[in-house]
Amino acid sequence: MSGAAAVIVAAGRGTRLGVPAKTMLPLLGRPMLAWTLDAAQAADAIESIVIVAGEHTQAEMTALVASGVWPKVTSVVPGGERRQDSVLAGVLATPNDAGVVAIHDGARPLVTPNLWNAAVAAARESGAAIVAVPVSDTLKRVEGGRIAATVDRSGIWGAQTPQAFRRDLLLDIFARAGDREVTDEARLCEDLGVPVAIVPGLPENLKVTHPGDVAVADALLAARHAAAKDDREGMTGMGWPRTGIGYDVHRFAEGRRMVLGGVEIPFDRGLEGHSDADVALHAICDALLGAAGLGDIGQHFPPGDVRFKDADSLDLLRESARLVRGAGYEPVNVDVAIVAEAPKIGPHVPLMRERIGAAIGIGAGAVGVKATTNEGMGFVGRREGIAALATALVAPAGGGR
Repeated sequence: MSGAAAVIVAAGRGTRLGVPAKTMLPLLGRPMLAWTLDAAQAADAIESIVIVAGEHTQAEMTALVASGVWPKVTSVVPGGERRQDSVLAGVLATPNDAGVVAIHDGARPLVTPNLWNAAVAAARESGAAIVAVPVSDTLKRVEGGRIAATVDRSGIWGAQTPQAFRRDLLLDIFARAGDREVTDEARLCEDLGVPVAIVPGLPENLKVTHPGDVAVADALLAARHAAAKDDREGMTGMGWPRTGIGYDVHRFAEGRRMVLGGVEIPFDRGLEGHSDADVALHAICDALLGAAGLGDIGQHFPPGDVRFKDADSLDLLRESARLVRGAGYEPVNVDVAIVAEAPKIGPHVPLMRERIGAAIGIGAGAVGVKATTNEGMGFVGRREGIAALATALVAPAGGGR
């Protein structure tokens, strides 16, 4: 049997949460969907990932995965009116030779790679399996606002996701479902007499549905990061430093201010861009975010988002540094090389270093800014624009640097 495919269902609207795109809501500084994708990407059993998006989120989710952070993602497909329509669209987009398809709610960001692996293994053995947890609360049946009876909770489990199935079986139960409407694929199996195995889940694998769930998910993710940091430090006696690389380029544009390294430089042209187009700061943002495993600047500050129209890139740099710290890392130093034939950059380097350091929260002495030309070659040499290349070093917060 060939490898397993994951279908992440993220087509719903966050009506109860009060947001238009629930799975793109930030958790610990990243879109909720990013955490879900992390676990699927890290699961050994998963070879490919399909995301099912709604009309209101397909462009945003496509831009998110375009960062290349999750190379297992093969497509982002539109969903349907009902959950089961969305699931079927995702299943049909998986490889025909996928032995098992594992389906997961995009709004369950605390899933782990081990849960993905366990669900797939159980489905390979039994044909169908779901992740679930035994109910621990005392259950009451209520009628007219009053308790009518206590329900025996013996054998009662709360269903979670992933839910995994042999692909041929899954397509068969969808074909036989008719107009039957269900809340999960296991119910289709039940109705059609197909046995479904249980894989013990995790209590923290919650589905973010109500506003209070956001704070809980944030706290659980923060605790998970702290535990991971402790594990790393326990292995070495100090943290694992990490490096990142950033690259950006902008063409010249008439009627724009020239802003580089957080400093406005007198020049007859500026740079074209959605924000202030500070090519140096954008490269540094990318380097910092990359070092902490947080994707890239376009993921966090989309170029089509009106919130960032003509934005001061120093603000974007401050937010990037905040995201890095939120992920459990501390910026140590950055270095940026600005490649331009003009304007002259050297006289402005000291002020650039001060402003960059202040925005990140490190001293100017931990900021390197260099300028060079392209010796008349390429688009820079033809004076069509400016490029910048940056590196960043981060260390686990609290670890010895």
